[in-house]
Amino acid sequence: MRIAIVGATGYGGAELIRLLNHHPEVEIVSLHSSSQQGTPYTESYPHLQEIIYNKLEEINPEEMAKNVDLVFLATPSGISSKLSPELVAQGLKVIDLSGDLRIKKLEDYEFWYKKCAAPKETIDAAVYGLPEWNKAEIKKATLIANPGCYPTSVELGLAPLVQKELIVEDSIIVDAKSAVSGAGRSLSAISHYTEMNDNFKIYKVNQHQHIPEIEQTLKGWNGNIGPITFSTHLVPMTRGIMSTIYVKAKNKMTIDQLHELYNEAYENKPFVRVRPKGVFPSTKEVYGSNYCDIGLAYDERTGRIMIVSVIDNLVKGAAGQAIQNLNIMMGLDEKMGLNFVPVYP
Repeated sequence: MRIAIVGATGYGGAELIRLLNHHPEVEIVSLHSSSQQGTPYTESYPHLQEIIYNKLEEINPEEMAKNVDLVFLATPSGISSKLSPELVAQGLKVIDLSGDLRIKKLEDYEFWYKKCAAPKETIDAAVYGLPEWNKAEIKKATLIANPGCYPTSVELGLAPLVQKELIVEDSIIVDAKSAVSGAGRSLSAISHYTEMNDNFKIYKVNQHQHIPEIEQTLKGWNGNIGPITFSTHLVPMTRGIMSTIYVKAKNKMTIDQLHELYNEAYENKPFVRVRPKGVFPSTKEVYGSNYCDIGLAYDERTGRIMIVSVIDNLVKGAAGQAIQNLNIMMGLDEKMGLNFVPVYP
């Protein structure tokens, strides 16, 4: 499979290169940038010297179609909405890591992202790439909207309960915490070292652009789901997301029933690991991997269920999930190129 990466100089693009470099069925043909054409890729990432020899190229869909089969778009929001239709028109398969193609209602995208939406026909053609729950559609797709990092952790954490309609629909509260790499490589006040070191910040209160994506997915599973409460925080670490999710059970249950539900739901889904009773995951335990680890608790006193869901935001939350989607699209083992041990410590 000959592939190109647009937006290769960002963290998501660099992570795609790290993972795809070991994929037995993929050849990285070209790397593209909107502003650094002609410069060696190793000027952006010197750690890849003697590994990656490509120079950055301009973004030209017609020329790309002559050389590659599939394009990963690891671009900021607002770019894929314009570029995806051009690439698809050239007969290319596309996996978009940005948020441009995830939200089906154009007005919702424009409200939350403050940008012009992609053409409706492009949005309609894009398949939401959550492999654990949408594999059949991914297999047939030519255009994938790769899920966001926060939504991946939250949706995988809630899916078994929401699909079985076991929770009070308006009771969902998500307390999510992310590493600073989720803010991207460009320097900003929120991610500046002196602002983040020894600090812990809440941000985008009731305004995070991942809210409509999560609600859209949950409503797709259970149309009665109401708006969620979703708070996001930055913590001074490089990689990782922990989403702690609180929901009210409709009926009394036991922790054994809860574990049985989740173990059955994720039995044949290789990248979701449900922890044993009383054991909760930490972000370090999925570092550098494509795993989502889930821990569960039930408070008989309050009737509340707590789900702790952790991922590496750059892998399962971005590049790794994109490669998992590539594998499914191409009829390969979904674990191909991804079945490696997390980095620890």
